[in-house]
Amino acid sequence: MQDTLLLGPEGVKKTILHGGKGDIPKFITGAKVTFHFRTLLCDDERTVIDDSKVAGTPMEIVIGNMFKLDIWESLLSSMRIGEVAEFWCDTIHTGVYPLVSKSMRRIAEGKDPVDWHLHSCGMANMFAYHSLGYDDLDELMKEPKPLYFVLELLQVQQPSEYNRESWALSDEERLKVVPVLHGQGNKLYKQARYQDAAQKYKEAIICLKNVQTKEKSWEVPWMKLEKMANTLTLNYCQCLLRMEEFYEVIEHTSDIINQHPEFRLCR
Repeated sequence: MQDTLLLGPEGVKKTILHGGKGDIPKFITGAKVTFHFRTLLCDDERTVIDDSKVAGTPMEIVIGNMFKLDIWESLLSSMRIGEVAEFWCDTIHTGVYPLVSKSMRRIAEGKDPVDWHLHSCGMANMFAYHSLGYDDLDELMKEPKPLYFVLELLQVQQPSEYNRESWALSDEERLKVVPVLHGQGNKLYKQARYQDAAQKYKEAIICLKNVQTKEKSWEVPWMKLEKMANTLTLNYCQCLLRMEEFYEVIEHTSDIINQHPEFRLCR
């Protein structure tokens, strides 16, 4: 174990556990970084919160793609391929970790990282506490704490070296791909390939919801995205009806009606 180093960002200390090889890679905008991570509490037991090796899948992020836990970009940018390092990060960098952890856990469980079909009233959300669905993350959300991140850098791919999936797109690219996915879904629906069509609509909805999270609720840009997402959700529900997934249809359409009373039909 090497000496502890102070990195550029305030409130971060780095300890190299295993040296890497070669020069530090180029972490340019659009580069995809693959790494393993382990997150621990700064308690006497060094309680493990998350471990990608236990989950069985390394983490991937794209540099400059507004990943919620942006400190990870800074940490990874100090590493060489094959390096394993432990980073102590103060609460100024860890406050959003519970939200990031929730998304990663949902992916590991085979669920969507974004609850695109769940909404809550903007005013109610200001005053009500909503559980993340994991007790340890709820506790961290209520009382942020310093954390240890143990990172192992596996690979850095430049933008031209990999095919970019929708999750790796920028917001501008997501908005451009939505009508393409919508059109593909429509074509598949006409071919009676309802499951494939539903997947295209769903991917388009997730793209919109990822962009929408960066807008202020109920203002014009947010409402424009909401209208687009509602249209796609109804397309998605049409596929579900064809597949006789009636309960899910009720869930999605009820949510739209509850959030937008103007959609209710007059009796």
